[in-house]
Amino acid sequence: MSERALRVAVVGSGPAGFYAAGHLLAADTPAEVDLIERLPTPWGLVRLGVAPDHPKIKAVSRAYEKIARQQGFRFLGNVGVGKDLEHSDLMQLYDAVIYSVGAQTDRSMGIPGEDLPGSWPATVFVAWYNGHPDYQDLSFDLSCERAVVIGNGNVAVDVARMLALTDEELQPTDTTEPAISAIVNSGIKEILMLGRRGPVQGAFTPPEVQELGELAGADICVEAAELKLDAASEAELAEAPAATARTVKLLREFAAREPTGKPRSLRLRFKVSPVAILGEGRVEAVEIVHNELAVDAKGRLRAVPTNKREVIECGAVFRSVGYLGVPLPGLPFDQNRHTLPNEAGRVIDDSGAPFPGVYCAGWIKRGPTGVIGTNKKDAVETVDLLLEDAAAGRLDRGLDPDAGQVDELLAERGVEVVTYPGWEAIDEIECAAGEPLGRPRVKLVTWDELRGTARGA
Repeated sequence: MSERALRVAVVGSGPAGFYAAGHLLAADTPAEVDLIERLPTPWGLVRLGVAPDHPKIKAVSRAYEKIARQQGFRFLGNVGVGKDLEHSDLMQLYDAVIYSVGAQTDRSMGIPGEDLPGSWPATVFVAWYNGHPDYQDLSFDLSCERAVVIGNGNVAVDVARMLALTDEELQPTDTTEPAISAIVNSGIKEILMLGRRGPVQGAFTPPEVQELGELAGADICVEAAELKLDAASEAELAEAPAATARTVKLLREFAAREPTGKPRSLRLRFKVSPVAILGEGRVEAVEIVHNELAVDAKGRLRAVPTNKREVIECGAVFRSVGYLGVPLPGLPFDQNRHTLPNEAGRVIDDSGAPFPGVYCAGWIKRGPTGVIGTNKKDAVETVDLLLEDAAAGRLDRGLDPDAGQVDELLAERGVEVVTYPGWEAIDEIECAAGEPLGRPRVKLVTWDELRGTARGA
């Protein structure tokens, strides 16, 4: 094996990317890591996906800051792979590449009216209120009295809760000012969450559900009939993890509550699926079908539609039915799982043979599952395979790449790279703007603001 340091590009600077970089830099094999990110800012969904009223979760970024201070680490922000650099460039400039680009789009429901104005992917709404620079030109009409959130995972819960928060609850967060204004001044009186299966099969977690019952400006409403379990669900609950039992217990406690007259209500329904979003020119209603649960061939409970349908008037729909990975130019793609085809993080081709020097971690490796911490074990697994391949001589290390080569190529192509000091300048200005307001930060939310601030560093 070559005596020089192993040079690795990690594409995507969310949790999986940072954990991969950290494990590489901590290994016995000397390594240099360039963390390449399309945006001028790092941290991925920790910055732009975690709900703003969850600062403790966002605090995981402190661990990433420690990784960024290690010798051999570089952040190359404002660099798009597939735009500024191609996969073929990376293979010439690095000994190995780890893709940790996440799942970048939302899953379609495939129903009529899905794309009517007023029907939004939850991912877009989340990105907007979190200050993602790609989405700040959007405008969300929240003047309606009822908003419908489709799905009952944690992202759906976040969206429903954000729509219900008061000005006093939003002000201490890093929610953008336009989003705070839109939510606080909205006409929404009811937020309705729809789940296709029952409460036992909900994808949300007990802490998220508990928060719904602690909202200052919204009553949580669950009908006892919605929580009635069939025999199969009772059996599943008996064998389920403690967290599932805790969630069902919380929902039953909510069902026993009397409304207190708060200005908004957050209502949860189960075993219903949207079959159409209705409206002339914009969203006016959602048509749903009532479901029954049946055990499939793999022993899982799935939702089976009945003949009972219902139309619910509403003025806004937020679709939260899952994330999807997208194909990467120059690489194979699993169209069924929407991931890079891989074996434990080694990317493989259509025949199952490894793509030499190409790896993946995070959601683009395993799909959109798990929590932030799940990405650490995932990234470690991938990096260990990369180091194993390096030790066994399975990487092409004859090119002798160095940091200057990628810098020169980006300069030739006119790419304005945001380095880590540039990000630190953004971070400092945002935090300073938030301090007098009692907020963690006031985000810079446009490409020009972000790049201009980084340039000044």
